[in-house]
Amino acid sequence: MSKIAVAALLAAALFVGMLILLEIGRRVGNLRLARDPKGARAGTGVVEGAVFALVGLLIAFTFSGAASRFDQRRDLIVQETNMIGTAYLRLDLLPADARADVQADFRRYVDARLNAYRLLPDIRAAQAELARAAALQQSIWDEVVAAGQEPGAAADAIKLLLPALNDMFDITTTRTLAVQLHPPMAIYLMLVFLALASALLAGYSMAGGRSRNWLHMVAFVAVMASAVYVIIDIEFPRLGLVRVDAFDQALVELRATMD
Repeated sequence: MSKIAVAALLAAALFVGMLILLEIGRRVGNLRLARDPKGARAGTGVVEGAVFALVGLLIAFTFSGAASRFDQRRDLIVQETNMIGTAYLRLDLLPADARADVQADFRRYVDARLNAYRLLPDIRAAQAELARAAALQQSIWDEVVAAGQEPGAAADAIKLLLPALNDMFDITTTRTLAVQLHPPMAIYLMLVFLALASALLAGYSMAGGRSRNWLHMVAFVAVMASAVYVIIDIEFPRLGLVRVDAFDQALVELRATMD
């Protein structure tokens, strides 16, 4: 099961769980009010304020972190596109007879990099494309080193090409690690626990009325469950509704200029 499917199930379970705890809290509150009308809510405001403040802080923290990592992943796509474009242009410093083979490997390399992310969430297929790109990196490096030492190569060809290739290869590691960068699971578990606790306390505060306030109950639960789902969705921008696929177009356009 994909992570986004798990996130949807978690949000649905949280929705139901919070509704149940709202009702439990309301019934407990009604019992306490029946036994002790004056003291049933003594001191509860402090506890509720602390819990709701912590829930808001944790949601803000996790949402801000997810949005920051989303922007970082988009920036890395642009950076890799620029680095590949720079290295490809500098291939003109190589002799014409050696340049064609290197350019062909560049095209295969860009295809492999694009396919690695297009094939997600098929992890095995994506890893196969990443492995093919890694093999092409070594091939491109060896070909450039050999071509740069030929008599027809520009004097500074190696000095200009190798740093550009090094940057182009390094960014792949950065992107791979960025995809795997997520908050610890304990943060999500704490967020779910606090959401459930806040529902229980909110239900307790609603006690005393003759009927249930369904509008506020459903709205509160829906907002909390939606917030948790959106945070997880942003954390995995290749799998859910919020995606970075549009930024791959920059690399697609660069690939088109190589034909």
